Amino acid sequence: MPITSPNNETLKDVRKLAGRKWRDKLQRFVAEGEDLVAAADAAGWTPVARLVAAGSGLDGEEVAPHLLAELSSLGSGTRVIGVYDQRYARDLGRRCVALWGVRDPGNVGTVLRAALAFGASSVALGPGSADPFGPKAVRASMGAVFAVPVRRVRTVDELPAPRVALVAREGRELADLDTAPATLVVGAEREGVPDDVLAACDAVAHIPIAGAADSLNAAMAATVALYEANRGASRGHVAREAGPQADTIARRA
Repeated sequence: MPITSPNNETLKDVRKLAGRKWRDKLQRFVAEGEDLVAAADAAGWTPVARLVAAGSGLDGEEVAPHLLAELSSLGSGTRVIGVYDQRYARDLGRRCVALWGVRDPGNVGTVLRAALAFGASSVALGPGSADPFGPKAVRASMGAVFAVPVRRVRTVDELPAPRVALVAREGRELADLDTAPATLVVGAEREGVPDDVLAACDAVAHIPIAGAADSLNAAMAATVALYEANRGASRGHVAREAGPQADTIARRA
């Protein structure tokens, strides 16, 4: 029997999860749409609830379509909504990207997507960063929120070392660092990495940009930096496998 009352307790809980206060209190979040729910299934996340439009043929608890549409934050509505327990990682691994003061949830979600694409072990979220489990961040992640470990941190000391802060036009070029960073620290485009965080990092680097552009936004900077870190790691692997001659070629590339 489909849910037909707007006062249904499960529907009430889904409405609450639109706000961060209730997400933090219940430690749950919502993913909308077949692609995101399929990504959760593929990553082994079991939903607390799976609501589907009655008559859609999808697996889950059926809800009258007009009520499911009212729950949706998507302009076009949705045929499925999944509710999940939040997960935070203990181990950040050896290729982490840390966001400091990145308040835009779209940027946070995009960084999660880039982290998945370029082999990062985790995304750490410093003070002032948006909720990775908010609806905009979840959508922007394109399902990566289910595959990339996330963790909230308060200090740089909690991050794997060496830690390299990305600052526009300061320090060495990222590709020229002698040691590959275990953590890339990225701040908001306007404010940048806070001074105290910068002082606690092991090095400062920049992504060379041409023309009149002053900087890249956080998601763009993190994506380019993750690509470069992944490329550098690949070059290093080839060099180790092939010996000293390949190492020389890799450094010149």
